[in-house]
Amino acid sequence: MIVELGHFALILALVVALAQTVLPLVGAHKGWRGWMAVAEPAATVQFALLLFSFAALTWAFVASDFSVRLVTANSHTDKPMLYKVTGVWGNHEGSMLLWCLILAFFGALAAWFGGNLPDRLKARVLGVQASVGVAFLAFLIFTSNPFLRLVNPPLNGQDLNPLLQDPGLAFHPPFLYIGYVGLSMSFSFAVAALIEGRVDAAWGRWVRPWTLLAWLNLTIGIALGSWWAYYELGWGGFWFWDPVENASFMPWLIAAALLHSAIVVEKREALKSWTILLAILAFGFSLIGAFIVRSGVLTSVHAFANDPERGVYLLIITAIFMGGALTLYAARAGGMQAKGVFSTVSRESALVANNLLLAVATFVVFLGTIWPLVAEMIWDRKLSVGPPFFDAAFTPFMMALALLLPLGSILPWKRASVSKVMRPLWAALAAAFVVAALAWVFGTGGTLIAPVGAFLGAWLVFGAAADLWLRTGRGDLSGKIGRVLRLPRADWGRVVAHAGLGITFIGIAFLTAWQVEDIRVAREGETFRVASYDVTLEGVRRVQGPNYISTMAEISLARDGREVARLTPEKRIYPVAGMPTTEAAIDNGVFRDLYVVIGDPQEGGGWAVRTFIKPFANWIWAGAIIMALGGVLSLTDRRYRVAAGVRRPAAPTGGVPAE
Repeated sequence: MIVELGHFALILALVVALAQTVLPLVGAHKGWRGWMAVAEPAATVQFALLLFSFAALTWAFVASDFSVRLVTANSHTDKPMLYKVTGVWGNHEGSMLLWCLILAFFGALAAWFGGNLPDRLKARVLGVQASVGVAFLAFLIFTSNPFLRLVNPPLNGQDLNPLLQDPGLAFHPPFLYIGYVGLSMSFSFAVAALIEGRVDAAWGRWVRPWTLLAWLNLTIGIALGSWWAYYELGWGGFWFWDPVENASFMPWLIAAALLHSAIVVEKREALKSWTILLAILAFGFSLIGAFIVRSGVLTSVHAFANDPERGVYLLIITAIFMGGALTLYAARAGGMQAKGVFSTVSRESALVANNLLLAVATFVVFLGTIWPLVAEMIWDRKLSVGPPFFDAAFTPFMMALALLLPLGSILPWKRASVSKVMRPLWAALAAAFVVAALAWVFGTGGTLIAPVGAFLGAWLVFGAAADLWLRTGRGDLSGKIGRVLRLPRADWGRVVAHAGLGITFIGIAFLTAWQVEDIRVAREGETFRVASYDVTLEGVRRVQGPNYISTMAEISLARDGREVARLTPEKRIYPVAGMPTTEAAIDNGVFRDLYVVIGDPQEGGGWAVRTFIKPFANWIWAGAIIMALGGVLSLTDRRYRVAAGVRRPAAPTGGVPAE
């Protein structure tokens, strides 16, 4: 009965979303306040219905109701409770229900906390947001219904994909979806502004917190996925430029550009058309990501589904929303004339350069991701675009961005002098060179990756510190410290996020340059040397897990005769799914990870053993966490909670009339 009620609530949510789409948009066009007022309660009701529907599906998984086809295909009675719950979104149908729930949640948030928005703009934003909900709810109900029953239920299920039975990947999709779907609010604000024909400083302030919320969740989601790939897949890497990895990375890059561009709209009322375009493209790349993950056109270990027919529906949804939004943009954007004038050397110009670098970098990732599909469709040739292409084509743009950020952060608006602005940054530049010199001295192999990465990362970190200190003004030390502590959280958020990016740069550079890898066949009791460590395969035994059988090795690592770690890597077999997984064992450290993997037994005796020494690996994810913390600090700034709408409404821009 609960499952049927969940299905019924899902259908009702579609009806409510239709009403929320039509009535507020018509009301805003006609000026009918009663029709516009429907948007807020409709958004709340739609969210409540979808929350109940999602809870009903969760109950079916927790109760192991194998009469529900989705539960049978993705659960098992022996599975730990955590993975019964996360199994709800560890599949195509359940993940799409979560997508729709988050979409409705963002609409409800806009209804609850958008009291300072003008009535017409608010009605249009909620109407556009609901239209996206209509498309995905129809897709879910008619092509991917999660509540379908089985006529003859089995006694047990087929289990969840073993790769998904891991804490890192269990929570990775929800964070990504909050990021993906959160960009729908930026899209809704952009389309609403195009319909209204007005973009002003208040609009820039309204759109920033939604974009920031999406960006910081994408940051966490991408970091969780990278961390999972690092320790779960046993290959020792953290990023493979996999199509689904790229599908999450592209919206992250565009959202970062949108955040910086919206600042120019808010502060200087410039770059209006470009910012609107970025808001449309950011959500567009999210839709492209949904298509890649679920269509099966590109193979990935992360893919949820392999169904070209459903992929066609997603492609149609993408074409409708992107085509419609870009058509409206072509018709209206010309009237959104910039008011601010700025010189070549100014903060505005630095932000423009920032946006161009991020946009071109996104295009490079998109081209490398989609090119194999284009080549197969047009020339019937199977091509593979892998890490060498992305590393060579993408890295220069990130290097240029790292060089620009510290300088751009302290440039004044309108016009500036580079020589004057560089004065507080000379110390940061000198410190960055010192760090690079140390990396060169302590490096092994003579590669430039470590010193260059160290310089860029240190430049970002010390540049962020200089930016923060510069804002304290003149006076004694105690006064400066007091002013630092009283700085707005948005200022703190910016410098923390930039410093986090610098730490990630350092981690990637040092890991890439200094990693040591050893692959060999080792017998039980055998000791071998990897870098400065003595590695001993103490023994291998079979272990029975809750829903798997494990081959577990015990490996000790010693340095200078003293044991520093004892690790137990595993090779697991999940009998129900009939699928093996690799569980790497890692001794984490601030400056290095000791990483070991046990492989298959060899015909001549012994076991395949992979050993890695990974310097500064954890700095990669520490930097991502710090970037997300910067986003949280900015999001809690009082200026985001104070009404931008209390400003006097701006006059319509250019020749586009406001309704």
